[in-house]
Amino acid sequence: MQNINCSVANCSHNKTGVCYANRVDIGGATASTEKGTVCGSFLNKYEYSSLTNNTNSSGPCDALTCNAVSCNHNENNLCNLDSIQVAGDEAHIYSETQCSSFDNK
Repeated sequence: MQNINCSVANCSHNKTGVCYANRVDIGGATASTEKGTVCGSFLNKYEYSSLTNNTNSSGPCDALTCNAVSCNHNENNLCNLDSIQVAGDEAHIYSETQCSSFDNK
């Protein structure tokens, strides 16, 4: 199971720095830097409230997909890292987030 660390404090799925979404979708098909990536699963908790208890499993998110094909860690649209970091200080929409673990090929 992958550990999805999240510093996006106002994400509905963030519980003490760990993601509790059912699935995390990292976007960025044309990314060449981490700023070209996004967390497509981001939901602003001020609009959606806290959603940290709705995962299909009994704990943090354990499903991570990635379409950043230029990332060294992308294997068939799945991330091969044991742990990733999602960032986006004061994000209001998903496009203000990013995968800080992105590593360009």
